[in-house]
Amino acid sequence: MRHPLTARARCFGVVAVLSIAAPAAAQDASLADLAQLLALEDRRSYDGLTLERAAQHPDTLVRVRAAMAMGRIGDRAAVPVLLRLLADRDTAVRVEAVFALGELGDRRAAPELVRLVETFPAQAGGALVGEVVTALAKIGGADADGALDRLLERHPPDGPGADGATAAALLEAWRLGDTSAVARRLPGYIRQARGDWRRNATYSAARLRVARAGAALLEAASDSEPLTRAHATRGLIAAVADSSGLAREAFIGRLRVLLDDADAQVRITALRSLGTFADSTLASLAAAKLLDRDLNAQIQAAQTLGQLGGARAATALAERLAAAASWGLRRALLLALVRLAPPRALELSRDWRADPDWRWRALHAEILGATGTPARAGLVALLDDADVRVVSAALNGLEQVTQAGDTAAVGLARARLEHPDVVIRANAIGLIGRERDPRWIPDLVAAYRRAERDELNDARLAAVNALGDLARTGEAARQQVETRFLDAVPRSADYLVRRALADRFGAQAHARRWGPVLPIETGRAPEDYRALARRWILRSVPAPSRVTIETERGSVVIELFGYEAPVTVDNFVRLTERRFFDNGRWHRVVPNFVVQDGDPRGDGSTGSATPIRDEINRRRYDRGSVGMALSGPDTGTSQFFICHSPQPHLDGGYTVFGQIVTGWDVLDQIVQGDRIRRIFLR
Repeated sequence: MRHPLTARARCFGVVAVLSIAAPAAAQDASLADLAQLLALEDRRSYDGLTLERAAQHPDTLVRVRAAMAMGRIGDRAAVPVLLRLLADRDTAVRVEAVFALGELGDRRAAPELVRLVETFPAQAGGALVGEVVTALAKIGGADADGALDRLLERHPPDGPGADGATAAALLEAWRLGDTSAVARRLPGYIRQARGDWRRNATYSAARLRVARAGAALLEAASDSEPLTRAHATRGLIAAVADSSGLAREAFIGRLRVLLDDADAQVRITALRSLGTFADSTLASLAAAKLLDRDLNAQIQAAQTLGQLGGARAATALAERLAAAASWGLRRALLLALVRLAPPRALELSRDWRADPDWRWRALHAEILGATGTPARAGLVALLDDADVRVVSAALNGLEQVTQAGDTAAVGLARARLEHPDVVIRANAIGLIGRERDPRWIPDLVAAYRRAERDELNDARLAAVNALGDLARTGEAARQQVETRFLDAVPRSADYLVRRALADRFGAQAHARRWGPVLPIETGRAPEDYRALARRWILRSVPAPSRVTIETERGSVVIELFGYEAPVTVDNFVRLTERRFFDNGRWHRVVPNFVVQDGDPRGDGSTGSATPIRDEINRRRYDRGSVGMALSGPDTGTSQFFICHSPQPHLDGGYTVFGQIVTGWDVLDQIVQGDRIRRIFLR
């Protein structure tokens, strides 16, 4: 078992929160300022005077939180203030200011960040170094690429390998693209460097699918360190073999070896790469892994067989299905088989139409949807199922098997526009909206008005998106949508609906009818923000620091990051206290990526009613990191995920709010459909 905290965390200085020492009296005096910053951040409201004042506050903690808030609010008016904070006397403030500049992505910050990179000492390390390099990579452009390229030139791959700035540049190289000067240096570091440098260069090259790195990735796939092997294996795909001019047989030969690697994550990645070759003669390699000792490797083997195709793959899937006990494995086997032999998959799932467990009936609907037009009658029958989750799956399947202009399908959807279940109505709106037919504008407007009463916003968002698509089909449709919808409905209190409308119809049209999208009405009073600051930032009142997730395969203990993500952690703790997560199921498990839960329906379509804002922070997505699942910025509710392995591409995009401290073996055993017995505070 690999240690959960990789050298990546150490080189970025994020293993622990930067210590900010302040006398208790000073912290108490700063409570109002901290609460005000939390409120601005939560409301996404840029108050220049308040933020300027906070940036000059005598309390280091307030200055740190001011920088953090400016990055999260997302208004580029903060750039000059953050640039001044780069000269703050306290390193903690400078680090957060750099991170915020990276999140804003404004190229006005690039020259100063370049200057910092150029002045790094020979063996630079620490949190500030890593964040400066990451911020430059996020901002991108010629200045950033040139600065990081010169940094690598000063630290060639045959150097000592202890420079944190170089390690950071190699890890973040993927952000600059495969044509960047930095990307051109990656093969040399893969071949000649060791440790962090080689591992990070391998990650970026594989993620970018750098053609010139093909041979180097082949070499790195035999590295003694499992994570480096896994990164390299990710790059051993058909597209890289072809673009690099290397024989596919060389990649396939290496994958044959990696399929028997001692590390399950390497085996899973090898199976995933093998599937990209879409060669039925390779089916026996994946079929052998249907009996792998790791259940998630078996699931990936099933998915790979579906990609490889051929009669041998179909036979192997059907034979394994006969003995499979796990719901997650059976689902993977059937969905792979339906790609190769639809009649056989339908035959094997036919009895599930009347199974008492809704999951099997919903899976049958999913298989019908993947089968095509011949399955239409079966999907229509499932529209009358007693369980809304099955009906929802049937509507999704119906959308897959019918073509635009199918009036019968539209009729079935219209009949469900008044369904009591919000997700079913959202599905129906989506199917009708696909038609892009102005005749359905009144129905869609009525569906939106009906959805105004919903606690969840799924149907409201679906209606806005459908009407926005219709408005783009022509001038007549646009005018009708404006008259019947934009001019007729009142301003929504839901900021996600307002944002969707602005995205679809333009900010000016939105402002003319509904006013500005921001600020957000959060429903929190000033005292609520003071309570959040006391509990999670100052920790001056008792607060849980850990939770236990008790599953049918064992328990996982998670440390919560209340300082970095106070609203997110508070939301999670409150849901836990309500026993919101108890008896749920892991509705999504992607082998060697994430496990995901937090949907009370169990099908991944919903969450708790009230969305929360993202609290992007400097914590990195390493093995065991816990993050908020999203369907777009600031859409988190209750769904969360835990990473099987480091996922640097998620850094700065999703809120990290926890980290596994015990239960690593349990995490690796979880498969889709497994039950969470309960989550409780420690």
